[in-house]
Amino acid sequence: MEFFRIKRDIPFMKHALIFNVISFLTFAAAVFFLWQKGLHLSIEFTGGTVMEVNYQQAVDLEKIRGQVGKLGYTDVQVQNFGTSRDVMIRLPIQKGPDGKPVTSAQQSEQVMGALTAAAPDVKLQRVEFVGPQVGKELATDGLLALACVVAGIMIYLSFRFEWKFAVAGIIANLHDVVIILGFFAFFQWEFSLSVLAAILAVLGYSVNESVVIFDRIREAFRKYRKMSTHEVIDHAITSTMSRTIITHGSTEMMVLSMFFFGGPTLHYFALALTVGILFGIYSSVFVAAALAMWLGVKREDLVKGEKKSGDTTDDRNDPNFGAQA
Repeated sequence: MEFFRIKRDIPFMKHALIFNVISFLTFAAAVFFLWQKGLHLSIEFTGGTVMEVNYQQAVDLEKIRGQVGKLGYTDVQVQNFGTSRDVMIRLPIQKGPDGKPVTSAQQSEQVMGALTAAAPDVKLQRVEFVGPQVGKELATDGLLALACVVAGIMIYLSFRFEWKFAVAGIIANLHDVVIILGFFAFFQWEFSLSVLAAILAVLGYSVNESVVIFDRIREAFRKYRKMSTHEVIDHAITSTMSRTIITHGSTEMMVLSMFFFGGPTLHYFALALTVGILFGIYSSVFVAAALAMWLGVKREDLVKGEKKSGDTTDDRNDPNFGAQA
């Protein structure tokens, strides 16, 4: 399925150096903000109190956030679980007037007092304290999952294509991850487990785009034997543009619907996906493909044993040259 067909190849690689300088500066800025500001971690990582309350009828979560927010909690998380009558409230660790942390029992009593004043039928189902040690374990497990994904991608690309593509692909993927983290550090958006899940999803999504382009590069090397490497890459990227617009456009429509209508629970998850999808397109073209070109990828790396010494065909005389493969 195609919305359009581009008849002449777009010279992406002609401007690759300029765009890669922009990528490097953006990457450096992201690293700087991560080092300077750090991430605003949610209570899943820092620890806090988790409360489960039950109402006799469906409740408005925004009203509950407002009632709890009046108590001085700025990072409170309120969401439904199970039914629209069951609500989970996550409270960060708070210090009292004496400088000591407020206990979970004190926090739950304070919150239940505010909730009961607005709705006498509310019942406390469970109170649980999440310690910083648990949050540290979650962070460690999350980093381990990220490392496993990166290793798996490198192994897959090495077997599927060639080591130069594996190196280019993983650098492009890490480029996307660091930039997402840089956005969250710069704006101090809350970094939670759902955001970590979005980053892992972006890794898979971005490598899929890179694999499609790499696959077209291999096909172009086989079909157009007289084209230079940068001409092959330009042709491969141009031939996938219609597919890219359809795929990423439909995905972004779904993500934006979560962003605007999913409420605070899905807000940062959708935000991370949006940033990742946009930079994933950019990195697949101007980072992964360009790095593969500069690493010296050539036809013999991908099409071993198929070169014909007597082949003198000029690809530019081919009526399909410059059109989609």
